[in-house]
Amino acid sequence: MLELKNIAASYSGIKALHDVSLTVQKGEMVALIGANGAGKSTLLNCISGIVKPVSGSIDLEGVNIASVRPWKISQSGLLQVPEGRQILPELTVLENLQLGQTALSGRAPTYTIDQVHDMFPVLHERKSQRAGSLSGGEQQMLAIGRALMGAPRLLLLDEPSLGLAPLLVQKVFDTLQALNKTGLTILLVEQNARQALNVTNRAYVLEQGRIVHEGESRVLSEDPDVLAHYLGLGAQSE
Repeated sequence: MLELKNIAASYSGIKALHDVSLTVQKGEMVALIGANGAGKSTLLNCISGIVKPVSGSIDLEGVNIASVRPWKISQSGLLQVPEGRQILPELTVLENLQLGQTALSGRAPTYTIDQVHDMFPVLHERKSQRAGSLSGGEQQMLAIGRALMGAPRLLLLDEPSLGLAPLLVQKVFDTLQALNKTGLTILLVEQNARQALNVTNRAYVLEQGRIVHEGESRVLSEDPDVLAHYLGLGAQSE
């Protein structure tokens, strides 16, 4: 469904990505993990059209979208839940959800407001409340719900667990797994590497703008190098 070939990207003249290649098959949930500053958000922003790659190709179902404007990419069903949520604080919770429908552009919706409310009941309880008054966890739920209102075929998530309490982190990941089981394709950027590997099919490890590991998530979760550098367990004794 998604294929990146040799993507390179720069910020202010500093190269952030070096010949990154990855694939996401339809129906998969794939993780992209790595330390802060590894280039994970830059890569997602290249896919969604916010950052234009210096070189390489980004194919969505065989169509190169590397030079397509972000709003056109979103209208094709590739939607991103950005780091920091970026909800519109002055609008109500309901208005934020309705705003997500602008990505439909004539496509049929796949999730209704009632379905989003069923996933996240607090959004129904607070539908008339200003979005900026929600807690961090509630705002994350709203950001995911807003993306679902745009009928995503491929959903990109950037650090959905950032700043959340453990119970809310579990709620968010349980919801993502449930969405994936219904057939939604997901590419997940997450610094909580252990949690990401627990819920995904495959994973890539990004380090200083380069893919340094890739494979099945369960295999990577037992790889000594990944254990030592990305899961915080330290090197295993001989």
